[in-house]
Amino acid sequence: MGVTRALANEWAKHNININAIAPGYMATNNTTALRADEDRNQAILDRIPAARWGTPEDVAGPAVFLASAASDYVNGYTIAVDGGWLAR
Repeated sequence: MGVTRALANEWAKHNININAIAPGYMATNNTTALRADEDRNQAILDRIPAARWGTPEDVAGPAVFLASAASDYVNGYTIAVDGGWLAR
């Protein structure tokens, strides 16, 4: 987040916005073993208010938003796509 903010401040004068997406636990090939561990999987799900693992598709909406003109005045922000993990 610090790098995102620093770059946003540096590049704003050039009409370049710097933002980031911070994904939470995602159901991907990289997390197969973690999801297969029943105890650890349940501990993670218990901590996520949405009560599910994210999917790569969950990141698509925020990515499209940040790539569109709808976010032209958004600069230096990190969008958490984590099912509410950071809201707890």
